[in-house]
Amino acid sequence: MKEIQKHQEDIVAACKRYKVSSLYAFGSVTREDFSKQSSDIDLLVVFQPIDLLDYSDNYLDLLFVLQGIFNRKVDLVTEKSLKNPYFIEEINKTKQLIYAEAS
Repeated sequence: MKEIQKHQEDIVAACKRYKVSSLYAFGSVTREDFSKQSSDIDLLVVFQPIDLLDYSDNYLDLLFVLQGIFNRKVDLVTEKSLKNPYFIEEINKTKQLIYAEAS
């Protein structure tokens, strides 16, 4: 999670800009075996309620901004897209909250 923590301010700014409700890291970035050289960053995003056109724009813009922040490939998964129960279980085993919209 060190890779995430060192960019926390930029992540928060991006989440606010693109109407993110919550953002979670999961997979290797949450474990000690994360490779700074070769690992991508897996993130799960939940957006605030927005219309469909804004949703797709916010998703793509957020993805590009996060890839710029981390200077590496980011796999950005939306909560709405999760269907496979085995994948959901794997995400839930390692996911860690990195941003939550203030209530």
